Amino acid sequence: STPQAAVDAFQAALQSGDAAAAERWLAADVLIFEGGGAERSRAEYASHHLKGDMAFMQQVEIEPLKRASGGNATDAWVMSESRIRGKSSKGKPVDVASTETALLRNTPEGWRIVHLHWSSRDYKPAP
Repeated sequence: STPQAAVDAFQAALQSGDAAAAERWLAADVLIFEGGGAERSRAEYASHHLKGDMAFMQQVEIEPLKRASGGNATDAWVMSESRIRGKSSKGKPVDVASTETALLRNTPEGWRIVHLHWSSRDYKPAP
C-alpha cells in the first residue's frame, strides 16, 4: 500500500460507515485537529467524533480538487483539497472547500495515519 492509498481507504471506510475499518487506518496515538479542537488517540476519536464523521460523510459527495504527497520509506504526508457538497446531519445544505493534511508512518501493518488536520470554509470558486 501507499500513503495515498491509506488515506483513501480511511475516507472510504468513513463513507461506508465501517468504524472498524476506519480505526484500522489510524495509529493508536493519532492526533486529530478539527475545528480548533484536538483528539489525541484513536480511542478518543472513536468515542467522540468517529460516528458523527461517518454520518456526515454518508450524506455528502466529495470532489477532489488537488493532492500533493511526499516523504520517504518511513514517514509521509498527503495534502488534499476538495469540495464537499450535500447535507449536514441536521439536513442543512453543505457546500464547503475542505483541506486535509495527513501525516503517516510506515508500520509493520503498513501505512497508518498518525496525524490529521481538517479545515473547511464555505466554497467560493477561484476568481
